[in-house]
Amino acid sequence: MRAATVLSHPLPLPAIAASKHLRNQTRSSIQFSFPPLRPAFRVSPLKYRESQKRGLRVTNGLEPKIAESSEEDPTERKSGGSSNSDPGWIRAFPHVLTASMSNFLFGYHIGVMNGPIVSVARELGFEGSPILEGLVVSIFIAGAFFGSIGCGSLADKLGCRRTFQIATVPLILGAIISAQAHSLEEILGGRFLVGLGIGVNTVLVPIYISEVAPTKYRGSLGTFSQIGTCLGIIASLLLGIPSETDPHWWRTMLYLASLPGVVLTLGMQFAVDSPRWLYKVGRIEDAKSVIYNLWGPSEVEKAIEEIQAVVKSDGNDRGGTWLELLEQPHSRGCIKFAGINGVLYFSSLTFKDVGITSSVLPSIFIGIINFAGALSALYLIDKEGRKKLLIGSYLGMALSMFLVVVAISLPLKEQLSHITSILGTLLYIYTFAIGAGPVTGMIIPELSSSRTRGKIMGFSLSVHWVIMLL
Repeated sequence: MRAATVLSHPLPLPAIAASKHLRNQTRSSIQFSFPPLRPAFRVSPLKYRESQKRGLRVTNGLEPKIAESSEEDPTERKSGGSSNSDPGWIRAFPHVLTASMSNFLFGYHIGVMNGPIVSVARELGFEGSPILEGLVVSIFIAGAFFGSIGCGSLADKLGCRRTFQIATVPLILGAIISAQAHSLEEILGGRFLVGLGIGVNTVLVPIYISEVAPTKYRGSLGTFSQIGTCLGIIASLLLGIPSETDPHWWRTMLYLASLPGVVLTLGMQFAVDSPRWLYKVGRIEDAKSVIYNLWGPSEVEKAIEEIQAVVKSDGNDRGGTWLELLEQPHSRGCIKFAGINGVLYFSSLTFKDVGITSSVLPSIFIGIINFAGALSALYLIDKEGRKKLLIGSYLGMALSMFLVVVAISLPLKEQLSHITSILGTLLYIYTFAIGAGPVTGMIIPELSSSRTRGKIMGFSLSVHWVIMLL
């Protein structure tokens, strides 16, 4: 029998070694061990605070212990009491997956009009007008522009989790209005509402993932936003196959678009808030609880110190002003250029020009190539780093566009011209998905201060949407 000593932590566990109650009592060390369970989706801050008061150290949120010395017991590493046995990305994965549902919706609405646009134009009375057909396909980009601009301030006040839920309202309403449309004006209004929600969510997803994912796995988890977009595109294109024989199928496709919005709203009710945002608004104990649950108990002290240092250096205001985006170093990360949306929106027309009459099957193939690029990014991003993938991606995109120009401009044989054009299009999709797509969304939040992160992401995405409209 010997007196138990307890770990003394400046953050987040209180020092109880000097406790008068414990000093006057002699007892054996106490250890409660339970069989490993699945990590909880969310741990209550009350449970964390109770563990502090009782002097218990909770490992993985499931195994309360009283440590025997201020030095880590070597056997503890083997028994699962340290961060070495921490499941890492597994705890953060449900939250990342829920947020990525927004990108699934984004991808779905990119492809939902690709095949059925001819049936929509015929039924609503604007068949034969390429301008109006293009407007229906791309009107939600205009909505996304306004959604992106207004997102930053809303996220600073309410946090990403609540802003996600608010943004699903126009997504759901827009999908239903579009599905029930009987005129050009109605479907344009519905698609615009969808764009508002898309614009907000595309800003929030990279910010949320970058602040919730553990640093070691931030790159890999960040690629799930691109994977979600790819899966959404593939899903919309597969569901679009019946539209070639059923002229009214497009309404069913748009009704189905409202379901992921409902799933996102409910899922975010059980997701966690960003620990950085919680700290900024003064909910420090809640921030510690989130870090404790997602990153492990050994990361709480370090993470809080880092957040404290960042918030202190950024100033006391919760959000910066728009004029700060013109100052260094914020101005370096404000602009994002890419032409991927134009390629995806009108991919069916591109393949028709080279003699492929089906409007759906070639687009499905493009979606699969896009998905393969996102999976490659998932594997490479933490191994090769952001910079290499980004440079290689833009070089590949430039090469692919050069191939398309060669196919169009040079007097090649017809078959060779078609092969070169298709190869250039597919290479563009793949090289975008491996770097410019997922990496850009990650490095902007990582390089931005907490004061201006929401506004920088909003401005960056709004520029992206404007480029898509040109």
